[in-house]
Amino acid sequence: MVKQEREIGNRPDNTAFTQQRLPAWQPMLSAGIVIPGFVLIGLAFIGIGVALFVTSRSIQVLEMDYTGVEPTSPCFRCSDPDVKNCVCNLAFNIDTLFKGPVFFYYGLSNYFQNYRKYSVSKDDDQLSGDLDNFESPSDTCSPYETVGSVPIVPCGSIANSMFNDTFKLYQIVNGNEKLVPFDGKGIAWWTDYNVKYRNPSVTPLKNAFNNTVKPISWPKPAYELDTSDAANNGFINQDFLVWMRTAALPDFRKLYRRITEGDYAKGLPAGNYTLKIAYNYPVLSFQGRKMVVFSNVSWMGGKNEFLGIAYLVVGSMCVFMSIVMLIVYAKFKFPEED
Repeated sequence: MVKQEREIGNRPDNTAFTQQRLPAWQPMLSAGIVIPGFVLIGLAFIGIGVALFVTSRSIQVLEMDYTGVEPTSPCFRCSDPDVKNCVCNLAFNIDTLFKGPVFFYYGLSNYFQNYRKYSVSKDDDQLSGDLDNFESPSDTCSPYETVGSVPIVPCGSIANSMFNDTFKLYQIVNGNEKLVPFDGKGIAWWTDYNVKYRNPSVTPLKNAFNNTVKPISWPKPAYELDTSDAANNGFINQDFLVWMRTAALPDFRKLYRRITEGDYAKGLPAGNYTLKIAYNYPVLSFQGRKMVVFSNVSWMGGKNEFLGIAYLVVGSMCVFMSIVMLIVYAKFKFPEED
């Protein structure tokens, strides 16, 4: 008796909602619906795929390897780790106008930023400007946490391995070098610059780094990353922010500069160019490669033929399956069916 009363007390209310008596609708999938549906979906995917593929093919990309492994490479001498402060010149020619805006990237290969121990080797509190973590960095920064007993700021493997090759581009005009202006503002993610990374509220910024040391592999401390722009230093330096957003794949490229100003606002005119590279970043120890990439973009972003091919394949499969289903339905449908 008690058990029956308990069951009655726990029973849901006798309403259409709790007793699942609400009116419902579900599609009745028939050949007349499924087959045309597959055809329409397939044609839509094929149309999108063609648009993506054609647009991707129209994007201009110029890639040049400057690792310096080959003896004929202009950067061969600089690839020697014993050679310091080496500058090499990479000459190239553009046949037609390289439409702007032009994006200039550096690329690395066989570089595993997605390795777990590497990707977590940073102190987020320190990078958000917390001075307490300047004095006592997080254990996640190991083995780049301290030098002796002095804390490293910014600490961690990601910051320590920051890419430090620098580039200057010149157009050869009547035998003279004309500097192509680079725009380095706004190359990092907005959320990284405005939310995730912050400098400590100390003026001048240099004082916040008292009793700390720079990362072992850095030639200068964080507050001197950009001597030409005081606002582009510390943890909100654009190049630093771009590097700290780790890549998912071992072969990647990161935005270095944009070409959007002066005589080159519409792009790089046809002609001869020289790229002067301050070769600092070692990659041969892990069989890596370095390259520079010039590219423009379209409404779909950068060059990516895979996306268009994927749409074409899926769309073609849908159309093919609709044909197969139509044949099967025409051959095996029941007589009483319409």
